[in-house]
Amino acid sequence: MSLARFKTKARQENRGTIMMKFSRRHMMQMMSAATLAGPLAGAGSAFAAREKELNILCWEGYNSSQVLDPFRSSQGATVKAESLTNDPTMINRLRAGETKIWDLINVNNPWARKVMAPAGLIKPLPRTEFEPFFDTMLPQFKAPYQWAMSEDGKDLLGMTQRFGPYSFVVNTDKISRSTAEEQGWDLFNDASLAGKYGIQESDDWNVFDIFMVAGINPFKIHSEDEFKAFSAAAEKVFKGAKMVGDMASLNQALVSGEIDLYMTGGTYSISPARADGYANMRAITPLKGPIDGKGGISWIEITSVVNNPDISPLATEFLKYVQAPDVAHTVAFAEGTFNPVSQMGNPKCLELFTKDELEAIQWDSLEEEMERSAQYDIVPDYDKALELMTAAKRLRG
Repeated sequence: MSLARFKTKARQENRGTIMMKFSRRHMMQMMSAATLAGPLAGAGSAFAAREKELNILCWEGYNSSQVLDPFRSSQGATVKAESLTNDPTMINRLRAGETKIWDLINVNNPWARKVMAPAGLIKPLPRTEFEPFFDTMLPQFKAPYQWAMSEDGKDLLGMTQRFGPYSFVVNTDKISRSTAEEQGWDLFNDASLAGKYGIQESDDWNVFDIFMVAGINPFKIHSEDEFKAFSAAAEKVFKGAKMVGDMASLNQALVSGEIDLYMTGGTYSISPARADGYANMRAITPLKGPIDGKGGISWIEITSVVNNPDISPLATEFLKYVQAPDVAHTVAFAEGTFNPVSQMGNPKCLELFTKDELEAIQWDSLEEEMERSAQYDIVPDYDKALELMTAAKRLRG
């Protein structure tokens, strides 16, 4: 396959078809029950005004026509979705008054529990309606799942779906999987690899990774000495990079042999290349590291109902819709990146994945890689780390 075709195909949508049938009567019955249950009390008066409208702020995939078109058709609704690639930016838009615009927000795991719920930006879900969906998810997501719950354990704040390990990616023809897993982040300290790796443009994840390269846990308050080590690692990493670019350009460079590895990367980023037959391109989770011994970092998406004063009744219906086995499979392979989903704990969902699809998302090692990954969290002194990393990037010229 040519590189041009690879790059194009990596950005194309997987052409699946989903047919989900929801009656208007069923929808209104469910929303009436939710209103009586309490968490969405007060929203009923708005239902009539917005019962055929839904607005979603999300990571890519949920904005895909593959996912949205069947829901639009079944509901006769106007559904708009905007995709961003930065959690704080999405949350800041809610803070700036866009709670009046959005009905659902889809971000990484700590933000609902630690930021959005305390700030009153999202609404709890009716637990009796939504916790049964967790029963058929993979074991690590069984209710009550920490990141889906409020700090006090009382409120259900959202639903899980896509997830995966996310550390770095190698061409195993150049660096073996065993070598990469054993050496871990020290690969980026290896002077012999200078000029042979790339860096993906992703500030928050790169902050995580540079702490890991420096042998420091990112998810704690850091001392001045630790920041000095972080700054030195950042300068070394960016100086030694062959390129800094987006996911598509890094995958193309890896396939062409221009680079041997890149960070940040994982199943999310390399799966399109693997789906195109480049099984020698592999996401790596180090065997050990500075986060309580864990060498990798993983992400889990949580989708929550926005505290919109004029909330659409379709918000909770959409959350139910994407739990269905066929829709969850479509979400897993929407757009140009492919990911495992929590619904794969349901045999009816898992059986929809072909052998090649499971290979693309590294299903063979997913469980063990998640076990040796710390879960995405908030860096308490992120602003200072970002400032130091940005200064290191400028030194590249």
